[in-house]
Amino acid sequence: MPRGAGQRPQTYRIALTIALIVALIAAIFGAMPIAVLVAASAVPVVYIVYIYDVNLWEDEPLIVTGLAFLLTGALTVGFTILWTYLRGPVPYGTTTYEGSLSAAPTVGAFLLVALAVPIVGEVIRQIGPVLLASRPEFDDLMDGLTFGVISGLAYSCFDTLTRHWDLLTGGLQGPEPGLWVSLIFLEGFVKPMIIGTASGIAVAEFSGLGRGYDGFTPRYFRGVGEAILANAAYQAGTYLFSFVGNATLGVVLSILWGLIILAILILRVRNVLHSGLMESALERSARAGAVESEFQYCAQCEMPLLEHAAFCNACGTAVRVHPKAARPKMGAVLTTARSDESIVPGFDSPIAGEQPAPRGQRNPSATDETTISENVSSKADEARDRFYDEEEGRP
Repeated sequence: MPRGAGQRPQTYRIALTIALIVALIAAIFGAMPIAVLVAASAVPVVYIVYIYDVNLWEDEPLIVTGLAFLLTGALTVGFTILWTYLRGPVPYGTTTYEGSLSAAPTVGAFLLVALAVPIVGEVIRQIGPVLLASRPEFDDLMDGLTFGVISGLAYSCFDTLTRHWDLLTGGLQGPEPGLWVSLIFLEGFVKPMIIGTASGIAVAEFSGLGRGYDGFTPRYFRGVGEAILANAAYQAGTYLFSFVGNATLGVVLSILWGLIILAILILRVRNVLHSGLMESALERSARAGAVESEFQYCAQCEMPLLEHAAFCNACGTAVRVHPKAARPKMGAVLTTARSDESIVPGFDSPIAGEQPAPRGQRNPSATDETTISENVSSKADEARDRFYDEEEGRP
């Protein structure tokens, strides 16, 4: 949340902290409907309120938020119902008296959870943001990053509500504070951060830097691959840790595994944030001195150039240094100009008061010019011959 942090730096942190405390207290006392609802909606609501607060898209917040959030949420509900039905129930493994586990993971369920769900889920999360980022008014890198985060948070929110619908509608649960607190922290705060950050990085690569959006470039597909890899690692870990022999221990291990993945994603997204904020700052400064149609962009890093800048403020490349444009090699073609044409570009049309001569008839003005040219040439030849004769002493 980089925008507006200078005015109210603690507002959103306090809001997230309050939501976390409320959800955890509700989980401690077994009020799982309140805990699940607060945990699933806390991060998305705070983020959307932040976007409205800083007025990120001025007159179109409803359209932007609705397409990026509600569309992803509707697709998520249908997809989550489908894949959880195909997977079947996943009981937490418990240790029997013989020391063996009462349940074990299966190959089919593992491939579904760790491979199919991350791939299809990321495709769902990319639909709305890509449609928005392809519009001319939303083609900045920061716009793409924000769209991706909103879509990821929507997916996490509706996925949590769908998967834990029994807890949401089941009323008070038994006194298992360790399990419920760990589960709420994992589903409500670790998972949305992972999914939202990963999808934001991917859509940011779709927007890219410079004029317009980059589109489906290798960088974008690399970002999508990174998002799928992060989600696949998280899903695989949470699935396998559910069979360690203790439900609470499995959720705690899933939290630790998710925090490791989240730390890597945060390092990655900070570089994206740096580039996006620098682009916004340079574009704002450039707009103060020139209209948008006159913007110039660095040929090396695609950052906006300030007016009359000799070097790029982002990468330091000299403004005058540009790659040479490739010119097609064409053979010379000899053509003969007509009497009413000129071999000099821009002088093909007769000037006012001058009419081209009809075909088959010589232009009088052209005849006069030719005669004058011949007379001057003959006089020059006579002067040269006279000079040679005088040098040799001939009469």
